[in-house]
Amino acid sequence: MSNSPPSTIAHPPIEVQWLSGQTFEAGRRQGPKLRIAGDGRTAPSPFDALLAAIATCAAVDVISILEKQRTPVRALNITVESNRVDSTPRRLFSAILHFTITAPGTTIEKATRAVELSVTKYCSVRSSLSADASVSWKIELSG
Repeated sequence: MSNSPPSTIAHPPIEVQWLSGQTFEAGRRQGPKLRIAGDGRTAPSPFDALLAAIATCAAVDVISILEKQRTPVRALNITVESNRVDSTPRRLFSAILHFTITAPGTTIEKATRAVELSVTKYCSVRSSLSADASVSWKIELSG
């Protein structure tokens, strides 16, 4: 049995430009930019951006899965609670994604399965984190 590395595809380069102080703009060369502030005062911090990336990545999949189930999402909000390791590097230790979903016709079972598939199988951001960083979720249907 071979331990060959997985095949890969290139992701477009991301450029980060320092603006001043601890403030940066990041994004693809010809694409929209995201402002990030190292101290989190004037823009999301890098860690905030990571948590937002996990939630957004999961949300894209949840919306797609529920649409395929013919229960299109009318509204979706996610609040992310997290804990970081207290020592340097202060990496993610755990996160809980609190989903509030409005999708007429869906059930809590279908919504739970959509979130589970998204977080555990499809979300590339979550899969890129250390395996021992716990990511769990809670779901509330609205409307």
